[in-house]
Amino acid sequence: MSKWQTWVEQAPVRIADGAMGTMLQQAGLDAGELPMLWNVTHPDRVRAIQRAYLAAGADIILANTFSGSRWRLARHGLAARGEELNRAGVEILRAEIGDRAALIAGDVGPSGEILAPLGTLAFDEAVAGFAEQVRALIVAGADAIWIETMADLEEVRAAIAGTRQVSAEIPILATLTFDTRGRTMMGVKPETAARTLSEWGVAAFGGNCGNGPDELLVVIQKMRATTPNAILVAKSNAGIPEIENGATVYRATPAMMAQSAAQLRAAGARIIGGCCGTTPAHIAAMADIVRGGG
Repeated sequence: MSKWQTWVEQAPVRIADGAMGTMLQQAGLDAGELPMLWNVTHPDRVRAIQRAYLAAGADIILANTFSGSRWRLARHGLAARGEELNRAGVEILRAEIGDRAALIAGDVGPSGEILAPLGTLAFDEAVAGFAEQVRALIVAGADAIWIETMADLEEVRAAIAGTRQVSAEIPILATLTFDTRGRTMMGVKPETAARTLSEWGVAAFGGNCGNGPDELLVVIQKMRATTPNAILVAKSNAGIPEIENGATVYRATPAMMAQSAAQLRAAGARIIGGCCGTTPAHIAAMADIVRGGG
């Protein structure tokens, strides 16, 4: 039995981590600064956040590599440092996890480009770019590849294809963001995503980010009805972001997110965590209620 299968089967529900970007901002990340750069400039601060999520009960932690594709890095003049920054993100996390049973997920975010024919990014080029990032993540020791915050199924397909160029075995998780009247920005419905991702053989799929847990609950319900045997993932923001005194604020409290986690579990989600605005306190409350049966 593979490490992934063992991890999945040993518990009915697994807890994922919470936000990295908003936590780094609290730790001093400047607006416009690339979070991944902190893997080499402030690795202690990145590890402190991951340590807190592990202490809160997270079973799977995403490496700080969300913006690690060649396209995102190029916007910061860092395309040549892709391998270094991606590997550092996994190595920091590997050192922190040590002998714990938690899994390391190499985090792969969207390219920020639009694939042809609507945009200019060719599919084969997208595959090559994602393979480049994934190779660095796997070499550094990632246990799984987590493709997240996606809007376009073709881009997800490119990321999956790029991953499979590097490894035929590593588990792939994929989550899309359904924040546009129940669809992704590119018009993908939860039911369509569920059927398609199931056919593509990913290990787990679902939704992340968005406008809060209520929105994601509907997504999980629709995916469950479409693909009842799938391992579904729910990782929502802590509510709709609001601007207060020039700062972005998320209103959902740990108690509110915990109640939502219980609802998501009841709806069929098997991997539950948080996205923007969630903290170790949110994850601890969610883990408590999910594992306690509340």
